[in-house]
Amino acid sequence: MRAAVIAEDRTLEVAEVNDPAPGPGELVLAVKGCGICGSDLKVVEHLPIGYTMGHEFSGEVVAVGADTEGNWKSGDAVCALPLVGCGNCQHCWDTLPVHCPHSEMIGTGKRPGAYAEYVTVSSAQTFRLPEGCGYDVGALVEPLAVGLHAVDTAGIGAGDNVLIVGAGPVGLAVALWARHVGARSVVVSDPVAVRRDSGADFGATGVIDPAAEELGPAFERLAGAAPNVVMEAVGKPGIIQTCIETVAHRGRVAVVGICSGPDPIIPVCASLKELTMTFPVYYRHQDYAHTLAMIDQGRINPAPFITHTVDLDGLPGAFEAVKSPTDQCKVMVRP
Repeated sequence: MRAAVIAEDRTLEVAEVNDPAPGPGELVLAVKGCGICGSDLKVVEHLPIGYTMGHEFSGEVVAVGADTEGNWKSGDAVCALPLVGCGNCQHCWDTLPVHCPHSEMIGTGKRPGAYAEYVTVSSAQTFRLPEGCGYDVGALVEPLAVGLHAVDTAGIGAGDNVLIVGAGPVGLAVALWARHVGARSVVVSDPVAVRRDSGADFGATGVIDPAAEELGPAFERLAGAAPNVVMEAVGKPGIIQTCIETVAHRGRVAVVGICSGPDPIIPVCASLKELTMTFPVYYRHQDYAHTLAMIDQGRINPAPFITHTVDLDGLPGAFEAVKSPTDQCKVMVRP
């Protein structure tokens, strides 16, 4: 099959690789949609040459292994968690396979991902797409589940004033779910105008250009009070400290962005405000299920996330372009 693999210079190149075959409990999907994730731009520096990334995907079942969980057959339209847990530890039983000590990541770890024509997944972590849910939307379930888990972990609910720092796909997913659960004010901040201005499509009540205004005064101008919840969705050094300085006393800061390097903070600033800080990662099994249910019922509309589509040959160029975003939100690859 054809796949986009990591080249020597840490760009992507399309190459021929071996076709996957399903092991026990596994399915092989023909990939129909796979989003380019901002975290891929970081992990590409650390994964092996020749590896295939891609962890936000949907597809059609084309092969079913032995001893699978669920009544799967060829032709089923599905999406799947990009995680394969052991299924026999407390973390797996708690529907948190990301914490399983034997968990294998699809597209960011041991298992090849979906920047390819085919991908192998765990049948236990596979979900049938609702009727009428296209493959592009199916591939958005993963980043939507990230946002849902972050909102749940931060305890966002009715009446909260929420500032989201970073209006990339994950930040916008957080905005969507924050309004869904009843937040009073949802304000997004981003230096990229197109991303910032698209916040209204996902429930934002206001936007901030951080290059033009300080976050705290700008939020109070828009919402009438300081944010009692700040969601960090950038993943660059220095942003967590900014969130600490901006949030209200006794407020909550949730760090959703992935920063893989040192990021100094001044703990006393958080202590003097008696802040609660959380660091949500990935999602639970039920976050996927709930996201799909809300899509099926028409209670959320994720389609505006997708601003660009490319085929597999267009992926390497699109991947480089996302490193310096202009008008991109979610770029969808259709292998």
